[in-house]
Amino acid sequence: MTKSELIDAVAARGELTKARAELVVSCVFDSMIEAMKAGEGIEIRGFGSISVRPYRPYAGRNPRTGQPVDVPAKRLPFFKVGKELRELVNSSRHLAITGDDDDTPRSSKRNGDKR
Repeated sequence: MTKSELIDAVAARGELTKARAELVVSCVFDSMIEAMKAGEGIEIRGFGSISVRPYRPYAGRNPRTGQPVDVPAKRLPFFKVGKELRELVNSSRHLAITGDDDDTPRSSKRNGDKR
């Protein structure tokens, strides 16, 4: 789902104009971004939580040249799915899963076995 699809869904459910729904969605996202910039976490019961994790600097490599590259310290958002959402998504297993087959073990796929 894209942001524009989310705006359309909010507008349809809330009987709002698209402009008003876009304002609502943008305000929610802006509030979440401001909270994460301040180092605060976000918790939405039944959906999940987003926290900001600090990462130390490290020495990486440029994959193209192989030269060492210093990667600076950074803070990145980390999403942890909530129990209710995990169960809802898992209960929809009857839907087709694209790109993988539940009957074929993963190790067989890695070894090129075409069962």
